[in-house]
Amino acid sequence: MFLRIAITAQTAALLLQAVTAGLLLASPGGRTAHSATALAVVATVLLHLVAALVSRRRSAILPAVGMLVMTLTQVALGMAHVKSLHVPLGVLMFGVSTVRLARVWSVGRTQAASA
Repeated sequence: MFLRIAITAQTAALLLQAVTAGLLLASPGGRTAHSATALAVVATVLLHLVAALVSRRRSAILPAVGMLVMTLTQVALGMAHVKSLHVPLGVLMFGVSTVRLARVWSVGRTQAASA
């Protein structure tokens, strides 16, 4: 259950990050909101990693480590203003997180149905 909550929070934070990216383009105050939600993304990605480590399942740990690597790369690209890589990587991160979210929620349903 902890892993489900962590991935749900991560996906929500990534969605909010995309919204604030739009604000960044549309308004002068968008930079502050985008920076603040970047911290939320980092926190939820770390939460996801902790949840994966607690689960002790390799199938959960490797994607969590991959998400951490993508997040650190994303932060570095954003700080360096390399938008040509920063934006596509953000889209990829949201896509990967959404797929992981669907998997962790569907696995629980499949196990419950077979019990």
